[in-house]
Amino acid sequence: MTLTTILFDLDGTLLNTIPDLSQAANGMRQDLGLPLLPESTIATYVGKGTANLVKRTLSNNPNGTVPDQNDIEHGLTLFNRHYHACNGHNSVPYPGALEGLQAFADAGYKMGIVTNKPTEFTLPLLELAGIAGFFQCVVGGDTCEQKKPHPMPWLHACSLLNSEPHQTLAVGDSVNDALSARAAGLTVLAVPYGYNEGMDVRDLEVDDIVTSIAEAARWVANCKTEYQES
Repeated sequence: MTLTTILFDLDGTLLNTIPDLSQAANGMRQDLGLPLLPESTIATYVGKGTANLVKRTLSNNPNGTVPDQNDIEHGLTLFNRHYHACNGHNSVPYPGALEGLQAFADAGYKMGIVTNKPTEFTLPLLELAGIAGFFQCVVGGDTCEQKKPHPMPWLHACSLLNSEPHQTLAVGDSVNDALSARAAGLTVLAVPYGYNEGMDVRDLEVDDIVTSIAEAARWVANCKTEYQES
């Protein structure tokens, strides 16, 4: 296996963004007269983009009603206002994330972000987290016609970095990452600590599970050594 490119999911893989997402979601709920939700509950709603986060958050209500499209659009407007105010303020890299990114950079790999987070939030977050300089491309949830779990965002990132899918590794934390990256023909690693919507990563179809981005870098280095020796 000869890899040239490493693509990363963002929320739940590189950065713990739940504190900020929870603050924005609860700010929206407060505006609408709904009770606040625990951060741990909101974490289970993350993974398919902010519109889905808003829909699932609004669906958790005392009356058990399902929000219609107008409710979702209004909620999204409120959520975005709150998220613009707090985005990146309490988000932190996971242990081993910075070490792993530096190891990949030192080894000369091209790197990119593939996230369902809208670009307007993704770019400032990368800057505030101090990791923007690692990436040669950023594919947000509004970059392509489709978002994960569709393979299109991964393939678009490959195109931007002039990398073939078989030369590319995807690192993510959820079933969305696993299914979409596998469908795109990428090698796939999963981390176990992110926002996997209640699904055990051991049940995902991935090439391996790594405990951190630093371990992912060691995994790739070991694979490269084995390939060179074979």
